[in-house]
Amino acid sequence: MKIVDEMGLRITSWNVNGIRNPFGYQPWREKKTFEAMFNILEADIVVMQETKIQRKDLQDDMVLVPGWDVFFSLPRHKKGYSGVAIYTKNSVCAPIRAEEGIVGVLCPPNSTTQFRDLPPDQQIGGYPRPGQLQLGDKIDEHTLDSEGRCVILEFPAFVLIGTYSPANRDESRDDFRHGYMEALDIRVRNLVAMGKRVVVTGDLNVVREAMDTANLLERLRKEAMTMADFFSAPARRIFNQLLFEGHVVGPRDEERENPVLWDLGRLFHPKRQGMFTCWDTKKNTRPGNFGSRIDYVLCSDGMKNWVADSNIQEGLMGSDHCPVFAVLKDIVQIEGREVHLRDIMNHPGMFKDGQRLREWSTKDLLPLSAKLIPEFDRRRNIKDMFFKRPSNLKAVPPLSQEASSSQAGDAEQARPPEIPETVPSPSPSSTMPAPSPVKSSSTGLKRAPSISAASNKAQKKPRPGLSKETSTKGQSSLMGFFKPTPTSNEGDKLDKDSQVSANGFDSTGEAAPSQTPTEPEEQEADVGKGDDGLSKASPEKVFDSVQAKESWSKLLGKRVVPKCEHGEDCISLVTKKAGMNRGRAFFMCPRPLGPSGEKETGTEWRCGTFIWSSDWKPSSTT
Repeated sequence: MKIVDEMGLRITSWNVNGIRNPFGYQPWREKKTFEAMFNILEADIVVMQETKIQRKDLQDDMVLVPGWDVFFSLPRHKKGYSGVAIYTKNSVCAPIRAEEGIVGVLCPPNSTTQFRDLPPDQQIGGYPRPGQLQLGDKIDEHTLDSEGRCVILEFPAFVLIGTYSPANRDESRDDFRHGYMEALDIRVRNLVAMGKRVVVTGDLNVVREAMDTANLLERLRKEAMTMADFFSAPARRIFNQLLFEGHVVGPRDEERENPVLWDLGRLFHPKRQGMFTCWDTKKNTRPGNFGSRIDYVLCSDGMKNWVADSNIQEGLMGSDHCPVFAVLKDIVQIEGREVHLRDIMNHPGMFKDGQRLREWSTKDLLPLSAKLIPEFDRRRNIKDMFFKRPSNLKAVPPLSQEASSSQAGDAEQARPPEIPETVPSPSPSSTMPAPSPVKSSSTGLKRAPSISAASNKAQKKPRPGLSKETSTKGQSSLMGFFKPTPTSNEGDKLDKDSQVSANGFDSTGEAAPSQTPTEPEEQEADVGKGDDGLSKASPEKVFDSVQAKESWSKLLGKRVVPKCEHGEDCISLVTKKAGMNRGRAFFMCPRPLGPSGEKETGTEWRCGTFIWSSDWKPSSTT
């Protein structure tokens, strides 16, 4: 038996706004792997929302994460939209059942039987009963489950629902939003009624109470709404009736008489102000913490005392949301007796009294696991290829550096020699003549052009990918664009250029006329000739690099922008709101909005500077 160092179980939920989006931020950009991300989060279960991928977008690094299993719910039709993923750490927990969708009308992989029609021992349960879920004419149960909004895992300890609820964007989605919240409410209540413990986590897109959104009173005043109107919104009313201590206006709805879930964030921080999890990135409201709390970890009453801590991680960047988490205790109370949590977070027989009896294996994979998708089935990650060798294969001893070099040398000898792209100039001690073009025709190898040939005929550019050596000819930097092409055919100048090219040095300095081998007096005389092919061109055709750079600087230089009230350069944005000004560019203060959510005067937050780009003249003042 293997003794495991128990540190509780941490469930983290994060709307990542694109599954790879966090890798553009610190600290995720250092390694850019999901394994490193999960280690930083210190999580055992990670629930992601808004993965914004389809089945065809799944990659090895998303699925074959060392030590982790993963379950996806992806949108059936819309591209780059919604999506939920749950990653579970194999050394800590292993689900016994997995489903996709909140209603149960989808089918397991390679099956035509809906989840709710499976044999009872294969069901998670809690599906809406006939007539229990009342939907409008515009949507049905299949529509609710087609957008990739829910993954449900069952452990012996509890049922985990990872969900991304629809946002309240416009009236055209009201029926869908209300129907989804109804289905979530029914599924949770039915599971609790079956005697199962439930954890719900994700981006629910609902503000629970007034302290969970910034400057609510001012916003209600602008919209001519009362606080009662705010709490009576259909989705908010359903949500608050689901929660203990939820604010419900008027009598409760039928079949919602009793709350069933605890808001763990508020359970540990009941009066904390500014505990926001989502901010408007377009308005840059995160620095001023002008946001809302719409991401939650909720649990049923039967496991309220299992929770050791719950909080948000507002300091972790990577999305317009921040992660939220809950930590469960190592040892929990069930019907008056102490139970090690890992005993009931895995398949029966894996753990006993907190000690591992057998290791997790691929036999424990569930049909919904992404590792069983044909593209990834029986595949191994790169780390396993090096550290987990099959027992029936002989281990090959690693090669020493000398042996590796020897094998590399043998391979080079067996391969026909290649002629370098650039021809180095012969050393003074070398007596070997330059290869003749005639002699190379019978060997079948690429012939090396002689120096005289190179001076008369320009070499062809090598096609990319054919040689590992990068050619030093041509433009190697932006300065190379301004460098004049040498036109002299003198042998000594060509030899010097060939040596520089062969040594890998590019001349990026200004090629002024005084840098040519001739003296200034000779240059003036040559300019007057005009008929000699070796002489300089006429003054009208001389390439002036300084003048060229000045011209490009004027064209590509930083434009002059107005200053805001703080004396800082304004930023330029484009109006996207429908109306007569749609598409117009304007300047505004670069600072973020403050806690008030409004433009302010005389503070450190965004001032009221606003200038249409068409009205701005560089000579004008703000």
